[in-house]
Amino acid sequence: MMSLTEAVKNSGTNSNDHAMNVFYEGQVLWSQIDSNQHMRHSAYADFAAQARLTMLESVGLKLSALYKYKIGPVLFREELIYLREIEMNEYIRITCELTRSRPDGSRWAIRHELYRGDDVKAAVITAEGAWIDTVKRKLTALPPELSQLFMKAPKSNDYVEEQGNA
Repeated sequence: MMSLTEAVKNSGTNSNDHAMNVFYEGQVLWSQIDSNQHMRHSAYADFAAQARLTMLESVGLKLSALYKYKIGPVLFREELIYLREIEMNEYIRITCELTRSRPDGSRWAIRHELYRGDDVKAAVITAEGAWIDTVKRKLTALPPELSQLFMKAPKSNDYVEEQGNA
């Protein structure tokens, strides 16, 4: 996980460093705004989830393949570090990078960085998860052909491969 100190230190980082790993771009809608007139906390997680799914599809790991095997992603932990406000009608973009995984992709961590339209980093979201058999309701590994696709996901500069398999 990225510490708050690291997130704040890097909060002015220009997003062009991660331009190739942008997996969501869009406008913040009125329904995503809270009573303080900025983006509500749960909208950050919603955007991160969409970016993650788009990232998986970009490496060929389609949802239809996961459905075929009755497997889905499951989160154990999601950490959001808020750096700057995001207001209604702002355009945002989100990068995703794999920061940690087992060699077979059975356990993983993905860092999302959310940028405002002015290239200011507004949040860092880290999700830690695995794969669940949606019938047995137990953790499982991806079949080898899907694992190979998952491991093609963009990796961060600080990526760590953990020991162990599912």
